[in-house]
Amino acid sequence: MRLLCCWIMIMLGGCKTLAPLPEWQGSEGRDHPQLGAVIDLRSGEHLQPAELVARLSQADRVLIGERHDNPDHHALQVWLLQALGQGRAPGSLLLEMLNPDQQARVSRAQAEFRRGESVDLPSALGWQEGWDWSLYGPLVRYALEQPYPLLAANLDREEIVELYRSGAALEGRASTAQAPRQMLLAQIAESHCGMLPESQLPAMLAVQQHRDRRMAERLLEAPSPAVLIAGAFHVRRDLGVPLHLDDLQALGESRVLMLAEAGEAISAQQADFVWFTPAPPAQDHCASFRKG
Repeated sequence: MRLLCCWIMIMLGGCKTLAPLPEWQGSEGRDHPQLGAVIDLRSGEHLQPAELVARLSQADRVLIGERHDNPDHHALQVWLLQALGQGRAPGSLLLEMLNPDQQARVSRAQAEFRRGESVDLPSALGWQEGWDWSLYGPLVRYALEQPYPLLAANLDREEIVELYRSGAALEGRASTAQAPRQMLLAQIAESHCGMLPESQLPAMLAVQQHRDRRMAERLLEAPSPAVLIAGAFHVRRDLGVPLHLDDLQALGESRVLMLAEAGEAISAQQADFVWFTPAPPAQDHCASFRKG
Protein backbone atom coordinates (compact mmCIF):
# COMPACT_ATOMS: atom_id res chain seq x y z
CA MET A 1 0.00 0.00 0.00
CA ARG A 2 2.88 2.37 0.81
CA LEU A 3 4.39 1.71 -2.63
CA LEU A 4 1.02 2.38 -4.28
CA CYS A 5 0.66 5.62 -2.30
CA CYS A 6 4.15 6.75 -3.32
CA TRP A 7 3.47 5.93 -6.98
CA ILE A 8 0.33 8.03 -6.86
CA MET A 9 2.09 10.87 -5.12
CA ILE A 10 5.01 10.75 -7.57
CA MET A 11 2.40 11.53 -10.22
CA LEU A 12 1.48 14.51 -8.04
CA GLY A 13 5.06 15.77 -7.96
CA GLY A 14 6.71 13.67 -5.25
CA CYS A 15 6.00 11.14 -2.53
CA LYS A 16 4.15 13.53 -0.27
CA THR A 17 1.64 12.78 2.44
CA LEU A 18 -1.82 14.18 1.94
CA ALA A 19 -3.62 15.74 4.88
CA PRO A 20 -6.02 13.46 6.78
CA LEU A 21 -9.55 13.51 5.43
CA PRO A 22 -11.97 15.68 7.40
CA GLU A 23 -14.30 13.96 9.83
CA TRP A 24 -17.86 13.50 8.59
CA GLN A 25 -20.30 16.10 9.91
CA GLY A 26 -23.62 15.06 8.38
CA SER A 27 -25.95 12.82 10.35
CA GLU A 28 -27.90 11.18 7.52
CA GLY A 29 -26.60 8.22 5.51
CA ARG A 30 -23.93 7.21 8.01
CA ASP A 31 -24.80 3.53 7.52
CA HIS A 32 -25.16 3.68 3.74
CA PRO A 33 -22.77 1.35 1.87
CA GLN A 34 -21.86 4.17 -0.51
CA LEU A 35 -20.60 6.45 2.27
CA GLY A 36 -17.07 7.63 1.53
CA ALA A 37 -16.88 5.88 -1.84
CA VAL A 38 -14.96 7.65 -4.60
CA ILE A 39 -15.87 6.29 -8.03
CA ASP A 40 -14.57 6.86 -11.54
CA LEU A 41 -17.95 6.87 -13.27
CA ARG A 42 -16.50 6.14 -16.69
CA SER A 43 -14.94 2.83 -15.61
CA GLY A 44 -16.87 2.07 -12.42
CA GLU A 45 -13.55 1.80 -10.57
CA HIS A 46 -13.45 2.63 -6.86
CA LEU A 47 -10.59 5.00 -6.10
CA GLN A 48 -8.56 6.03 -3.11
CA PRO A 49 -8.73 9.80 -2.50
CA ALA A 50 -5.09 10.14 -3.57
CA GLU A 51 -5.90 8.39 -6.85
CA LEU A 52 -8.74 10.84 -7.46
CA VAL A 53 -6.40 13.77 -6.84
CA ALA A 54 -3.85 12.30 -9.26
CA ARG A 55 -6.47 12.02 -12.02
CA LEU A 56 -7.89 15.48 -11.41
CA SER A 57 -4.38 16.93 -11.46
CA GLN A 58 -4.04 16.02 -15.12
CA ALA A 59 -6.94 18.28 -16.19
CA ASP A 60 -6.76 21.91 -17.31
CA ARG A 61 -10.09 22.56 -15.60
CA VAL A 62 -11.67 20.85 -12.60
CA LEU A 63 -15.38 21.47 -11.95
CA ILE A 64 -16.58 20.51 -8.46
CA GLY A 65 -20.31 20.24 -7.88
CA GLU A 66 -21.79 20.64 -4.40
CA ARG A 67 -24.95 20.66 -2.36
CA HIS A 68 -24.86 24.19 -1.01
CA ASP A 69 -26.06 23.27 2.49
CA ASN A 70 -23.85 20.21 3.01
CA PRO A 71 -20.94 20.97 5.38
CA ASP A 72 -19.09 17.82 4.32
CA HIS A 73 -18.92 19.09 0.76
CA HIS A 74 -17.32 22.33 1.89
CA ALA A 75 -14.79 20.50 4.06
CA LEU A 76 -13.84 18.18 1.19
CA GLN A 77 -13.41 21.17 -1.13
CA VAL A 78 -10.72 22.63 1.14
CA TRP A 79 -9.05 19.22 1.37
CA LEU A 80 -9.10 18.85 -2.41
CA LEU A 81 -7.62 22.30 -2.98
CA GLN A 82 -4.82 21.51 -0.54
CA ALA A 83 -4.17 18.14 -2.16
CA LEU A 84 -4.21 19.49 -5.73
CA GLY A 85 -1.80 22.22 -4.66
CA GLN A 86 0.80 19.65 -3.62
CA GLY A 87 1.22 18.25 -7.09
CA ARG A 88 0.87 21.20 -9.43
CA ALA A 89 1.09 24.97 -9.37
CA PRO A 90 -2.57 26.05 -9.07
CA GLY A 91 -3.75 28.68 -11.53
CA SER A 92 -7.02 30.01 -10.10
CA LEU A 93 -10.15 29.23 -8.11
CA LEU A 94 -13.58 30.38 -9.32
CA LEU A 95 -16.71 30.48 -7.19
CA GLU A 96 -20.36 30.60 -8.20
CA MET A 97 -20.89 32.46 -4.92
CA LEU A 98 -19.03 35.57 -6.12
CA ASN A 99 -20.39 38.14 -8.59
CA PRO A 100 -18.27 40.36 -10.86
CA ASP A 101 -19.15 43.49 -8.87
CA GLN A 102 -17.41 41.88 -5.88
CA GLN A 103 -14.14 41.16 -7.72
CA ALA A 104 -12.36 44.38 -6.75
CA ARG A 105 -13.30 43.77 -3.11
CA VAL A 106 -12.03 40.18 -3.32
CA SER A 107 -8.71 41.21 -4.84
CA ARG A 108 -8.22 43.93 -2.22
CA ALA A 109 -9.10 41.59 0.64
CA GLN A 110 -6.76 38.95 -0.73
CA ALA A 111 -3.86 41.41 -0.80
CA GLU A 112 -4.62 42.50 2.79
CA PHE A 113 -5.01 38.92 3.95
CA ARG A 114 -1.64 37.93 2.49
CA ARG A 115 0.01 40.83 4.31
CA GLY A 116 -1.37 39.45 7.55
CA GLU A 117 -3.75 42.33 8.14
CA SER A 118 -6.89 41.81 10.17
CA VAL A 119 -9.86 41.72 7.82
CA ASP A 120 -13.59 41.41 8.53
CA LEU A 121 -14.05 39.18 5.52
CA PRO A 122 -17.85 39.08 5.08
CA SER A 123 -17.93 42.88 5.16
CA ALA A 124 -14.79 43.35 3.09
CA LEU A 125 -16.00 40.97 0.40
CA GLY A 126 -19.58 42.21 0.34
CA TRP A 127 -20.52 38.59 0.99
CA GLN A 128 -24.11 37.82 -0.03
CA GLU A 129 -26.41 36.66 2.74
CA GLY A 130 -27.85 33.91 0.57
CA TRP A 131 -24.58 31.97 0.90
CA ASP A 132 -24.15 30.74 4.50
CA TRP A 133 -20.82 32.24 5.65
CA SER A 134 -20.47 29.61 8.37
CA LEU A 135 -20.20 27.02 5.57
CA TYR A 136 -18.23 29.02 3.00
CA GLY A 137 -15.96 30.97 5.35
CA PRO A 138 -13.23 28.28 5.76
CA LEU A 139 -13.05 27.75 1.98
CA VAL A 140 -12.81 31.49 1.25
CA ARG A 141 -10.21 32.05 3.98
CA TYR A 142 -8.09 29.24 2.59
CA ALA A 143 -8.36 30.59 -0.95
CA LEU A 144 -7.43 34.12 0.08
CA GLU A 145 -4.19 32.85 1.64
CA GLN A 146 -3.05 31.23 -1.61
CA PRO A 147 -0.83 32.78 -4.29
CA TYR A 148 -3.41 32.22 -7.02
CA PRO A 149 -6.42 34.49 -7.65
CA LEU A 150 -9.91 33.93 -6.27
CA LEU A 151 -12.33 34.86 -9.05
CA ALA A 152 -16.03 35.60 -9.45
CA ALA A 153 -17.87 33.21 -11.75
CA ASN A 154 -21.49 34.39 -11.60
CA LEU A 155 -23.61 37.13 -13.11
CA ASP A 156 -24.27 40.43 -11.39
CA ARG A 157 -27.79 40.99 -10.07
CA GLU A 158 -28.43 43.69 -12.68
CA GLU A 159 -27.54 41.23 -15.44
CA ILE A 160 -29.91 38.64 -13.97
CA VAL A 161 -32.76 41.16 -13.83
CA GLU A 162 -32.18 42.14 -17.46
CA LEU A 163 -32.00 38.52 -18.60
CA TYR A 164 -35.19 37.73 -16.71
CA ARG A 165 -36.95 40.57 -18.51
CA SER A 166 -35.56 39.87 -21.97
CA GLY A 167 -35.18 36.09 -21.94
CA ALA A 168 -32.20 36.60 -24.27
CA ALA A 169 -31.40 33.47 -26.24
CA LEU A 170 -28.01 31.79 -26.22
CA GLU A 171 -25.97 30.82 -29.23
CA GLY A 172 -24.55 27.33 -29.15
CA ARG A 173 -25.49 23.93 -30.42
CA ALA A 174 -24.83 21.80 -27.32
CA SER A 175 -26.34 24.09 -24.70
CA THR A 176 -29.49 24.92 -26.67
CA ALA A 177 -30.38 21.32 -27.58
CA GLN A 178 -33.84 20.22 -26.52
CA ALA A 179 -32.74 17.56 -24.02
CA PRO A 180 -30.74 19.78 -21.63
CA ARG A 181 -33.29 22.58 -21.87
CA GLN A 182 -36.17 20.26 -21.00
CA MET A 183 -34.27 18.75 -18.08
CA LEU A 184 -33.38 22.20 -16.78
CA LEU A 185 -36.97 23.37 -17.04
CA ALA A 186 -38.06 20.34 -15.00
CA GLN A 187 -35.35 21.04 -12.40
CA ILE A 188 -36.33 24.70 -12.12
CA ALA A 189 -39.98 23.77 -11.59
CA GLU A 190 -39.05 21.16 -8.97
CA SER A 191 -36.67 23.49 -7.11
CA HIS A 192 -39.54 25.98 -6.81
CA CYS A 193 -41.78 23.22 -5.43
CA GLY A 194 -44.05 23.31 -8.47
CA MET A 195 -45.35 26.72 -7.42
CA LEU A 196 -43.65 28.84 -10.06
CA PRO A 197 -46.11 30.06 -12.73
CA GLU A 198 -45.41 28.24 -15.98
CA SER A 199 -45.15 31.58 -17.77
CA GLN A 200 -42.00 32.37 -15.75
CA LEU A 201 -40.16 29.17 -16.60
CA PRO A 202 -38.61 30.39 -19.91
CA ALA A 203 -37.15 33.46 -18.20
CA MET A 204 -35.77 31.34 -15.36
CA LEU A 205 -34.24 28.97 -17.90
CA ALA A 206 -32.56 31.89 -19.69
CA VAL A 207 -31.00 33.07 -16.43
CA GLN A 208 -29.82 29.56 -15.54
CA GLN A 209 -28.19 29.00 -18.90
CA HIS A 210 -26.58 32.43 -19.04
CA ARG A 211 -25.13 31.78 -15.60
CA ASP A 212 -23.64 28.54 -16.93
CA ARG A 213 -22.32 30.36 -19.98
CA ARG A 214 -20.69 32.99 -17.77
CA MET A 215 -19.01 30.29 -15.67
CA ALA A 216 -17.67 28.68 -18.83
CA GLU A 217 -16.37 32.00 -20.13
CA ARG A 218 -14.70 32.78 -16.81
CA LEU A 219 -13.06 29.35 -16.74
CA LEU A 220 -11.55 29.95 -20.17
CA GLU A 221 -10.31 33.41 -19.17
CA ALA A 222 -8.87 32.28 -15.82
CA PRO A 223 -5.25 31.26 -15.24
CA SER A 224 -4.85 27.52 -15.75
CA PRO A 225 -5.19 25.02 -14.19
CA ALA A 226 -8.50 26.37 -12.94
CA VAL A 227 -10.96 25.00 -10.39
CA LEU A 228 -14.65 25.96 -10.39
CA ILE A 229 -16.87 25.30 -7.36
CA ALA A 230 -20.60 25.57 -8.07
CA GLY A 231 -23.91 23.88 -7.45
CA ALA A 232 -24.33 20.36 -8.75
CA PHE A 233 -26.63 21.25 -11.66
CA HIS A 234 -24.22 23.93 -12.89
CA VAL A 235 -21.33 21.49 -13.37
CA ARG A 236 -23.26 18.55 -14.81
CA ARG A 237 -21.90 17.36 -18.13
CA ASP A 238 -25.36 16.83 -19.55
CA LEU A 239 -26.85 20.15 -18.44
CA GLY A 240 -24.41 22.82 -17.41
CA VAL A 241 -21.01 24.43 -17.86
CA PRO A 242 -19.41 21.56 -19.83
CA LEU A 243 -21.99 22.02 -22.63
CA HIS A 244 -21.07 25.71 -22.81
CA LEU A 245 -17.37 24.86 -22.89
CA ASP A 246 -18.15 22.68 -25.91
CA ASP A 247 -20.05 25.54 -27.56
CA LEU A 248 -17.11 27.86 -26.89
CA GLN A 249 -14.76 25.28 -28.46
CA ALA A 250 -12.65 25.05 -25.33
CA LEU A 251 -9.24 23.49 -25.71
CA GLY A 252 -7.68 21.26 -23.10
CA GLU A 253 -9.31 18.83 -20.71
CA SER A 254 -12.11 19.36 -18.20
CA ARG A 255 -13.00 16.96 -15.42
CA VAL A 256 -16.20 17.01 -13.35
CA LEU A 257 -16.25 15.79 -9.76
CA MET A 258 -19.66 15.55 -8.14
CA LEU A 259 -19.84 15.68 -4.37
CA ALA A 260 -23.05 13.78 -3.70
CA GLU A 261 -24.96 12.44 -0.73
CA ALA A 262 -24.94 8.67 -0.18
CA GLY A 263 -27.86 7.13 -2.01
CA GLU A 264 -28.00 9.69 -4.82
CA ALA A 265 -27.93 8.34 -8.37
CA ILE A 266 -25.03 9.93 -10.29
CA SER A 267 -24.24 8.71 -13.80
CA ALA A 268 -21.29 8.93 -16.17
CA GLN A 269 -23.42 11.24 -18.34
CA GLN A 270 -23.45 13.73 -15.47
CA ALA A 271 -19.90 13.62 -14.13
CA ASP A 272 -16.52 11.92 -14.42
CA PHE A 273 -16.14 11.18 -10.71
CA VAL A 274 -18.37 11.08 -7.64
CA TRP A 275 -17.50 11.21 -3.94
CA PHE A 276 -20.32 10.17 -1.60
CA THR A 277 -20.79 11.92 1.75
CA PRO A 278 -23.39 11.96 4.52
CA ALA A 279 -26.25 14.43 4.32
CA PRO A 280 -27.29 17.06 6.85
CA PRO A 281 -30.68 16.58 8.55
CA ALA A 282 -33.49 16.77 6.02
CA GLN A 283 -35.26 20.10 5.69
CA ASP A 284 -38.56 21.01 4.11
CA HIS A 285 -37.32 23.56 1.59
CA CYS A 286 -40.84 23.99 0.23
CA ALA A 287 -42.28 25.22 3.52
CA SER A 288 -41.58 28.87 2.70
CA PHE A 289 -43.30 28.49 -0.69
CA ARG A 290 -46.40 27.03 0.93
CA LYS A 291 -46.51 29.86 3.47
CA GLY A 292 -46.27 32.39 0.67
